[in-house]
Amino acid sequence: MKNSKFTDVVILAGGVGERLWPASKPEYPKQFMALPNGRSLLQETLLRALSLEPDGKILIITKKDLLVPMSEHCKRLSSSLTASQKEKLSKDLYILAEPFPKHTCAPLMLACSFLEKISGKNDNTILVLASDHVIEPIDAFASDCGIAAECAENGNFVCFAIPPTEASTGYGYIKKGADLEGFSSSFKIDRFKEKPDYETAKSYIESGEYFWNSGMFGFTRSLFESELKTCEPKVYDAFDGFKDAELPEEKSMNGVKYIDSWDAMQDAYEKTLAIAVDNAIAERTTKAAAVKARFNWDDVGSWDAFEKLFDKNDEKTVEIKSGNNFVYSDIPVALCGVEDLVVVIKNGNALVMKKGSSNMMRDVVKNMKEVK
Repeated sequence: MKNSKFTDVVILAGGVGERLWPASKPEYPKQFMALPNGRSLLQETLLRALSLEPDGKILIITKKDLLVPMSEHCKRLSSSLTASQKEKLSKDLYILAEPFPKHTCAPLMLACSFLEKISGKNDNTILVLASDHVIEPIDAFASDCGIAAECAENGNFVCFAIPPTEASTGYGYIKKGADLEGFSSSFKIDRFKEKPDYETAKSYIESGEYFWNSGMFGFTRSLFESELKTCEPKVYDAFDGFKDAELPEEKSMNGVKYIDSWDAMQDAYEKTLAIAVDNAIAERTTKAAAVKARFNWDDVGSWDAFEKLFDKNDEKTVEIKSGNNFVYSDIPVALCGVEDLVVVIKNGNALVMKKGSSNMMRDVVKNMKEVK
């Protein structure tokens, strides 16, 4: 394999993560939550992007009202970086603040439009990451990204296929097609499957032909734009104004460059459809391929999943005749005579949940809105 790599990295960071309420909330969502090492999910994602040593830009695309915490987390990460990594972030990190949410296809078209303007390249090879995943080890991730970059450079719309460890109903699935000739650990995607019920998920696992869809992608800018023009021309046409647009004035917050006001962006978002890139391109293109991941991956979509990242509770937790409980709290917590609980006290709210009850969280969030 040639020494391929992604020229640019795009981090999608506009989600809410309501299943991790009350630690995650709209004004301070899941990507800012701290892991056992003290770094946030967003900071870990930035470290993964830096590990790939992209020649071009690292873009974080988020909501306007998250600009302040986003820039603060980027700044705090800088203190633990090497001199070259600090320089990279100072020079090539940009936060693009969407006027309003339009799912995932519009921000990726925004990224392509911005990169074309600022890089001056005929093409870019782009890796798309979510800001709230846990991935390790980083060496395996970087190696798989090298394969994915080469696949993308050869005209494929690349996904990362995660070998399933259980019959999960919380993930979309990828069905394996023929091996991708000339590329290790890669295959054509036969089809995508939405989140299944348990029995269907179990049949997927037993067949050995299905993988979890990680929600990360790799492609060239030219391929993304051509596929979007074919599959969703209304979205493509909405960004037509970027062709003649000048780059906006760069602003800075906490030492991080950002753009939150751009006439071309505002106009495109007012015109474009709100659609996921999965539905717009991945599931419809004939060029979908996948790299079988050799790294461990978790989208940490529930408290049951989040707890697995921690070996023990912090020193602020006292347990008397209690066991197998998980506490994630801003204040000291005492547990007496209880077992198998998740206790979360964050942002002035409290959650007490029996382990294994994460499927109730959407109802919790809905009902708590009514309480307030």
